Amino acid sequence: MFREITQADREIYYDFVDKFYHTDAVNAPVPPENYELTFNEMMRSDTYVKGYIFEDEGKPCGFALLSKTFSQEAGGLSVTIEEIYIEPQSRGKGFGTAFFEFLKREIPAMRFRLEVEDYNKGAMRLYERMGFELLPYLQMVIDKQRQK
Repeated sequence: MFREITQADREIYYDFVDKFYHTDAVNAPVPPENYELTFNEMMRSDTYVKGYIFEDEGKPCGFALLSKTFSQEAGGLSVTIEEIYIEPQSRGKGFGTAFFEFLKREIPAMRFRLEVEDYNKGAMRLYERMGFELLPYLQMVIDKQRQK
């Protein structure tokens, strides 16, 4: 159903990331060179980022990307589900549910986080069903790639 990304998955990963960043699930695409930076970091170590390929009947159908940090507030490892994308024809088959159950069972994190656009009601229902709660605060960011 899903497996860790390997070196042989480079083109598959790039294809899925590009599709993800051209959906309405994100505010704007990221530069393609970021795909390579992230992939190279995954291949170097899983200290900061880890990726998974989803498979439907043995064929790649999506991916998930996790990033890791230590959170004093949470009292340990905090894992952010940075991206999750499943091809339209493979949605509704339980991949998301199975992946979140896997994360909670196998990743020794004190906290799992993710972002979701407020109009993505289907994703929000899945995340709530998996135990995620809506946070009551805004986040702020300085993004060097978008500064002028």
